[in-house]
Amino acid sequence: MTENKARKRNVAAASADLDNAPMPVGRRSDRLRLRAAWMYHVEEMTQSAIADALGIGRVTVVRLLSDARNLHEVRITLSRTVSELTSLEMALERAFGIGEVIVAPVSSKDADPTRTIAAATGQFISEFLQPGMKIGVGWGKTLLQSLAFISDRQIPDITVVSLLGGIVKAKQYNPTEFAWQFSRLLQSECFLLPAPALVDSVETKRALIERCGLSEIFEVGRSLDAVLLSVGGMNPDATAYRFGYFSEQDRLALAKEGAVGDLLYFFYGLDGRLVDHPVNERVMAIPVESLAAAPNRILTSGGPGKIDAIIGAIRMVKPTVFITDEVTAASVLAAVGVPPPQVP
Repeated sequence: MTENKARKRNVAAASADLDNAPMPVGRRSDRLRLRAAWMYHVEEMTQSAIADALGIGRVTVVRLLSDARNLHEVRITLSRTVSELTSLEMALERAFGIGEVIVAPVSSKDADPTRTIAAATGQFISEFLQPGMKIGVGWGKTLLQSLAFISDRQIPDITVVSLLGGIVKAKQYNPTEFAWQFSRLLQSECFLLPAPALVDSVETKRALIERCGLSEIFEVGRSLDAVLLSVGGMNPDATAYRFGYFSEQDRLALAKEGAVGDLLYFFYGLDGRLVDHPVNERVMAIPVESLAAAPNRILTSGGPGKIDAIIGAIRMVKPTVFITDEVTAASVLAAVGVPPPQVP
């Protein structure tokens, strides 16, 4: 009897903590309010069920629903465009067990979604970062363009870690260059991985880590609070093949082993497992196991040539946040056999 009373007190205390927790601000607060309104008025979920789904207290849900009504978001039943994006987000969250999905609109089905996704990524990162965080960053066109949308504010004690070695012959973007620009924007400390992204042998990789002082960076990589990642596809003009590290023969050999994409030059299959190819042993990058162990895993990517790559990456690192565009979102759902969401 005493144990039951204590358990009830603990549950009540936990609920009170959720209700007293500070509300997210800015765009994240708007998204939370919209989700609560959608769940309550469209999906007819109870307030308690909404609280459990969103990880907030029931009193907070009541407040969100009241705010939605006061802002006339419910009276106009949510615009169709907003409804379509929200339904895609929630369908992806359920299909893959992702905590939060952000789907950005595009002007047409044939439009390049890179800048749209980059804008959504920059806005999310601006509100996500908190003092004292250690964040590991990948690279690529999407992440580079996101810099223009990240608030250039100083956040105390932020540490930025480049997750991949550098490119000797770089054009528009380079793993170390992105990490450096990102850290400069935040006026934060930056750890670079001063080695080629790909070395000639496992022995060289081991020597660089054990004898050349790189073990510290790999150790930092095991204790990251968050990782920000993008993926590459297997088409000939994908980022991984532009810098001469991989030949057309390599690409075909990787595809033959079942590779659907790469993340930090780690090539993996549709099932989210690394393929059996020597290149995965020669990559100078923080291991996939360390990435998957970070509490916050942000995956941002999109485009028609990356559908399988995105699905494999989701299965491999199990992102807590996934940012993409509406066309890619619908294509990913179709590829895994999820019917298109019904919009009221």
